[in-house]
Amino acid sequence: MANRAYNFNAGPAALPLEVLQQAQEEIVDYGGIGMSIMEISHRSKQYEQINDETQQLVKELLELPSGYKVLFLQGGASTQFAMVPMNLLAPGRKGAYVLSGSWADKAYKEAKLFGDTYAAAASKEEGPLNLPSLDEIQLPEDAAYLHITSNETIAGTQYTTFPQTGSVPLIGDMSSDILSHRFDASLFSLIYAGAQKNLGPSGVTLVIVREDLVKESPKTIPTMLRYDTYVKNNSLYNTPPVYSVYMMNLVLKWIQRNGGIDAMEKMNREKTALIYDAIDNSGGFYEGMAVKQDRSIMNITFKLQSDELEKKFIEESAANGFVGLKGHRSVGHLRASTYNAVPYESCKALADFMADFQRRNG
Repeated sequence: MANRAYNFNAGPAALPLEVLQQAQEEIVDYGGIGMSIMEISHRSKQYEQINDETQQLVKELLELPSGYKVLFLQGGASTQFAMVPMNLLAPGRKGAYVLSGSWADKAYKEAKLFGDTYAAAASKEEGPLNLPSLDEIQLPEDAAYLHITSNETIAGTQYTTFPQTGSVPLIGDMSSDILSHRFDASLFSLIYAGAQKNLGPSGVTLVIVREDLVKESPKTIPTMLRYDTYVKNNSLYNTPPVYSVYMMNLVLKWIQRNGGIDAMEKMNREKTALIYDAIDNSGGFYEGMAVKQDRSIMNITFKLQSDELEKKFIEESAANGFVGLKGHRSVGHLRASTYNAVPYESCKALADFMADFQRRNG
């Protein structure tokens, strides 16, 4: 479609065009039933099929071993910041957190409301945006779990390998990079991800959890905030976000059709290299904000030499069909979010625009 914007929004973010077109075709009449998927009961066989199939797609794409349950919750990753310690932080234990940026900090602060916490490692405050190295992580003896944020959307930093934590459960917030690259999911006891970056539209939160970890949640927790409620009821205890799960189903099938995680990673590295090369080869006109070894393939943060140039860049890029390039309000500058569904062509167009802007303003 010629009138599609170059969408670099950080979330809600780009969705695959063919997924949107299929959803458009099915929005009034799903599967010949004469109703939209949004109109039918979540107890119907049609929705139960979507629910079960979407769980299976997650398991297949991540190559999950037996013993894991795939759940569909609501409330976004921000609710998981609370649910994790509510369910897993027992009295006398500490919730250990790797403080890698804004989102990890939010999870850490929320956990403090429920029990003892411990900063297992933290990013350096001075210099370029960075991640603590895995070697820096120090676990207390009484750790209930270790929480790590795989990708910091605001900083533009990303872990692609993860620590071996032995008997201490490893918890991962993978909201902004799940299914973008291959990793060993079996290292984790629990993974959570808001859908609106790499999985689908907002409204559903994916939780992948080892069943033995949440076999029985503490009885003092409200029903809707207990993991075992969703495990026992196959995510159908109450009305789920039906349309968001349906859209996730379509996105997962799109990933599968297009070669799975390995193909996504290959394309992500190729398309983000276009933009990083435009930054690195600019002779200082553009400057990357994250240290090179920690750079994300999902969120590219960069800046120019003055506020005036950045304002002009944002205005001219918007006039040329680019959306979402203004950096997060907490750090400013510029950011291009290049999730799975952002096409190679969009990244090529941005790299070309950056080169042209430099020629005219350098």
